[in-house]
Amino acid sequence: MRDFDDDDVVSSPYSRKVGERLRVIRRQKRLSLQEVEASSSEEFKASVLGAYERGERAISVPRLERLAKFYNVPVDQLLPREDVAAPSEADAPGNKKLAVDLLKLTQLSGQPFEMLVRFLKMIQVQRQDFNGKVITVRGDDTRAIAAMLDVPVDQVGQRLDALDLLFRP
Repeated sequence: MRDFDDDDVVSSPYSRKVGERLRVIRRQKRLSLQEVEASSSEEFKASVLGAYERGERAISVPRLERLAKFYNVPVDQLLPREDVAAPSEADAPGNKKLAVDLLKLTQLSGQPFEMLVRFLKMIQVQRQDFNGKVITVRGDDTRAIAAMLDVPVDQVGQRLDALDLLFRP
């Protein structure tokens, strides 16, 4: 008879919440369970990762850290948060939102662009949005970007467009 293993936990509410976060991040990365298995050189087996995501199996802290590195997200983003903020007025319909192409932005050099990358990464962490390709800039964010790019607030969209940083699907 083998000893009890922490990985073989009966599903708990917290394990299910952790699993939901793992699934959300994987899907934001647009990866299937099989793609994670293949891309990780089978470090993360599809069946085991699926069990983590369903909350049927608990993930160890070292393994959680390796998965976070694989997904290229901070470890704490793989854990559920109780304090997710409600949408603000800036997110209300009718307020113009700008989708910034993060891949193009990272190819630009210079202090304003490095600062903008750091700012947008902070927004990603706050929103728990790690698709890594595009981020939508909202109300107050636009004011901060205007300061970084040294343009009036109402010209942020035009400046981002001139820099070819607006995402076009």
